Amino acid sequence: MMSRLEAKKPSLCKTEPMTNDRVRSTLSVLKGIMASCYGPSGRLKQVHNGLGGCVCTTSQSSALLRSLSVTHPVLKVLTASVQNHVSCFSDCGLFTAILCCNLVENTQRLGLPPTTVIKLNKYLLSLCTSYLKSEACSCRVPVDFSNAHILLGLVHSVLTSKPACMLTRKELDHIGALILKAFLLTIPEGAEDRIILGKSIIVPLKGQGVLESAVLPGLLIEVSEIQVSRLSPPQKSSALKVALFCVSLSGDFSNAGEGTVVVPYQVSLENAVLEQLLSLGRQLVSDHVDLVLCQKVIHPSLKQFLGEHHVIAIDRVGVTLMEPLSKVTGATPIGSLNITVPTTYGSVKDVCTARFGPKHFFHLIPNEATVCSLLLCNRNDTAWEELKLACQTAMHVLQLTIKEPWVLLGGGCTETHLAAYIRHKVRSEAENSVMDDGCRQSEHHIAAEAFCRALESVAGSLEHDGGDIVIDMKYGHFWSCQADSASVANWPAVLSRCGCGLYNSQEDLSWSLLRSVYHPFAPQTSLPRVAVGPGSNLTVDSFTAKLSALQVAVETANLILDLSYVIEDKN
Repeated sequence: MMSRLEAKKPSLCKTEPMTNDRVRSTLSVLKGIMASCYGPSGRLKQVHNGLGGCVCTTSQSSALLRSLSVTHPVLKVLTASVQNHVSCFSDCGLFTAILCCNLVENTQRLGLPPTTVIKLNKYLLSLCTSYLKSEACSCRVPVDFSNAHILLGLVHSVLTSKPACMLTRKELDHIGALILKAFLLTIPEGAEDRIILGKSIIVPLKGQGVLESAVLPGLLIEVSEIQVSRLSPPQKSSALKVALFCVSLSGDFSNAGEGTVVVPYQVSLENAVLEQLLSLGRQLVSDHVDLVLCQKVIHPSLKQFLGEHHVIAIDRVGVTLMEPLSKVTGATPIGSLNITVPTTYGSVKDVCTARFGPKHFFHLIPNEATVCSLLLCNRNDTAWEELKLACQTAMHVLQLTIKEPWVLLGGGCTETHLAAYIRHKVRSEAENSVMDDGCRQSEHHIAAEAFCRALESVAGSLEHDGGDIVIDMKYGHFWSCQADSASVANWPAVLSRCGCGLYNSQEDLSWSLLRSVYHPFAPQTSLPRVAVGPGSNLTVDSFTAKLSALQVAVETANLILDLSYVIEDKN
């Protein structure tokens, strides 16, 4: 009996999606979620399924967007753009989402045609990027790789912006130093023109204190206590020869593919396979292999044979470790039971066993490989997962500094300074701009104000306790103070240092509330020497990640503003 077929429904076509109050309110809710997570004092979010399953406690954009389920096409465009940025640069995901939402909300109130707004947004973006890349930029700090202060500041900025890691100051300093050490271990010695970075493997150790974390050169392979008792590292003064297998050595036929296996009468298939495995073992022994590593399973008989000949055999290392193992040992993964090329073997300097907490490990010590293991500890699963994401982000932004050795001032100062610069630039060059793009001077001023307000709103999202936010009229930096200080006329008495920590309130400065109307001024664009000195203690952000985040946010906002129709297939 054929089931009844339902008639195909016509696609729904909706015009001007951003004029829909439901879409705008949903966008506002998403902005509120992201903004409330922003910065060191950001509020945590718990995402869970009401029917059960795991609970995600986080303030990181990558974890949030992975857990949230959005249905409207406009929101999907925004979240997909943010996720794509984070997948490439790891950092500044919240910045991207908040700025994009602010731009869409602000420009919708202008009453200008979308095409005009999009054109002006592109122009304002070009002003931002050209200034941030210029030598005159006072938000950009050079990275000196012979001085660890700026690099440690970059790592600390990433870690402190993830409060779900639950780190004390001592733990923060410890993890920050380990991340920087792991990063330096992945840089090959003697590299000149082209640098190929190594890899840092995060090894989990949950339930232990954060201060138990450590970095070791080489690789840690987790093994059971029984395996440790059976493993006896060979006593050799020379390097140990290693064979690395990516094929199963269990003797099964899982990789035989499709088709029929024809077996002659009275022939034992199991015995034939076992004999082939033992033949492989004899070849390994004759080639003086000291260590056999297998991605999958090794047959117990082959393990016993290798053990009797003082060859260490470790299986089930997993696909994740295959690339690092190949880098550490120099071995080429073997994909068959026939070794025809002896050059597929690799070597390690030494092997030993190690114990950290309740876990046992086999430690491969490389000759000169740029692979290290970050043994990462934290008190519970939630805090460990958040710390793992934070460490991966910090490692990535350190790697980005090799290609572009700069950082940007953090703590909201780059955003407020950039907004002050744009206001002044548009006011002073409005006449020339009108001639270039055909827009009226009033349109330039209106669009620039909306753009600058969006930047300042991102900086304002750093304050979560109702405090007052001000901007100084000399450098255009971000300052905040407690909420009960509004009646105090003497700002230097209630302000200590700006958001990035570069300036203190005892200088000859004047201030204005961030969201108030103030006369455009030219912010000072020369970076003082103290910013790059060895004693600097700055809050800094990744230059590469934030520059990309700025571009993605503006381009995504323009794409959303340019949407005229949304066509949905409901079948």
